[in-house]
Amino acid sequence: MTLLRTASIALTLTAAPAFAAPSGSITVYTSQPQEQMVTVVEAFNADYPDVQVEIFRTGTTELMTKLQAEFEAGSTAADVLLIADAVAMTQLKNDGRLLAYEDADLDGIPADVIDPDHMFFGTKLITTGIVYNTSMVDTPPESWDDLRDPEVASRLIMPSPLYSGAAVIHVGTMTQQPEFGWEYYEALADAGAVAGQGNGTVIEAVARGEKAYGIIIEYMAMNAKNDGSPVDFVWPDQGVSAITQPVAIVAGTDNEEAARAFVDWQLSEAAQAQSVEQGYFPIIEGVTAPEGYPELSSLTILPLDSARLIEEDQETKERFADIFGG
Repeated sequence: MTLLRTASIALTLTAAPAFAAPSGSITVYTSQPQEQMVTVVEAFNADYPDVQVEIFRTGTTELMTKLQAEFEAGSTAADVLLIADAVAMTQLKNDGRLLAYEDADLDGIPADVIDPDHMFFGTKLITTGIVYNTSMVDTPPESWDDLRDPEVASRLIMPSPLYSGAAVIHVGTMTQQPEFGWEYYEALADAGAVAGQGNGTVIEAVARGEKAYGIIIEYMAMNAKNDGSPVDFVWPDQGVSAITQPVAIVAGTDNEEAARAFVDWQLSEAAQAQSVEQGYFPIIEGVTAPEGYPELSSLTILPLDSARLIEEDQETKERFADIFGG
């Protein structure tokens, strides 16, 4: 990925766009945590006070199931999608479910997080690594291979792609790497590793000491650490999977103007500053990453064949369920 750049320069927040103020209501379907979305809507409404935003929040996999059922029934309440899965967005695009936004303000947004047809746009970078309980672990893991140790794997929990879009991306990424593949997950399961539901179940189990180790998206671990939980996080030296939490307008929205405003705000420096406060890597060059995070340039982002992941989506979920139950 070419977006692996940050710089420590001052951040100047931009004002709201100068075009006519939108109004009315929109519904945003999202996988971002509810408590974070409350502050997102508050900040958005500071710039767009006449737009009422309704939120439906669940894990990406369940959200996609809901969307597909609504599409089959003839309509959806969603006007905007903000989900942790560019592959799912690509599938929606291919199915004709997204609306192009050709005039989106993309100043400073890296080209590799922008859909070439302007159907969806990355809003932040989220990586998956290893969380551990500092009261239970003396020697922190450094690599994915460290999790193969039976003493470690027997105390390991991970999110399931049956619930989490980030887990879909992570499992798909890992199984595409020749040094890991499905053998990696079979070895973890054989040694006693378990799968929870979403990433929230992972951080809860590790923070409470029910499990010593977890595979998780970084911001949940780092936010828990900053809130005083006995956890810390490792970006494995072998590389990490990454998602960009894209935002998109749903085709058929009855308030395209307000939906565009929400997309514009998500891509603004104000939203990037808020994302950093919430524990995310920013995507705009010049916005500094959260305190305690490494420089993006120091991380190895594992490659992912998105087209292959889409093609193998159902097979991936079924095989994971066969290994870990589901």
